[in-house]
Amino acid sequence: MKFLWHEGAVAGAGVALAIGAMEWFSFTSHYPLAVIPFATSIALVIGSPDAEPAQPRALIGGHLVSTLVGLAVVQLTGPSAWAAAMAVGLAILAMYLTATFHPPAGIDPLLVVSNGLPWSFLLKPVLAGALLLTFFAWFWHRGVRRRPWPQRWL
Repeated sequence: MKFLWHEGAVAGAGVALAIGAMEWFSFTSHYPLAVIPFATSIALVIGSPDAEPAQPRALIGGHLVSTLVGLAVVQLTGPSAWAAAMAVGLAILAMYLTATFHPPAGIDPLLVVSNGLPWSFLLKPVLAGALLLTFFAWFWHRGVRRRPWPQRWL
């Protein structure tokens, strides 16, 4: 039981630090925190670092692919509930086809379509945030936990 408590405490501390950094990123990028899609990604990458969806290819690629799908759908259809639903379904398909399946990224197209977000959302906060989260996870697992991460980069 002690081992599980320790692992949970370390993961919780890492997630808390990452969420704090995400709060700062939200403030500086002028996007409300509710529109920055990384809270569940942080929990996955810090809490289950060996899982395939927690590897950098899935983390970065999944967010990029899903956001691109959302941006394309909102460009073609405009914002609507049906368009958002279609964008999420297409994003899941696209992540499978590109081997970048990262379940938390499924929220990206919903946010994009529902809020009619611009193309600039792809670079800031999505790409910048995914890269920062990858760096944080690498530092956290290697530097703090003294464990290897990632299992593979691509």
